[in-house]
Amino acid sequence: MSATAVRVVLPGPLRTLARLDRETRVAVTGPISQRTVIDALENEYPALRGTIRDVATGQRRPFIRLFACGQDLSHDPPDSELPAAVIEGAEPLLIVGAMAGG
Repeated sequence: MSATAVRVVLPGPLRTLARLDRETRVAVTGPISQRTVIDALENEYPALRGTIRDVATGQRRPFIRLFACGQDLSHDPPDSELPAAVIEGAEPLLIVGAMAGG
C-alpha cells in the first residue's frame, strides 16, 4: 500500500517546536484519519509528541481544534476518515490552538 501525502498547517508555537516555517506534508499509510495523520506528524516531528494529544491517553488536548474544508472536525471520532479534499491534497488539515477567556 502506498502512502498518501497529507498537508498539515500548525499554529505558530507548534511550528516553532517542529522547526517549520509553513505547512508540512506527512506520509500516511492506510486510512486517512485524525489519528493516522497525528501519528505521522508525531513520527516525523518528535518534538510535537504530547502537544496535540496526551501521550498517556491518546486524547486530543482540550484547546486543540481540527479544521478542514471549512468544517470543525474536533468533535468527530479520531478514526473517522478525513474529507476527500484533504486526502487528495487539495486542502490542508488545520490544527488550531483555541483560546478561551473573557
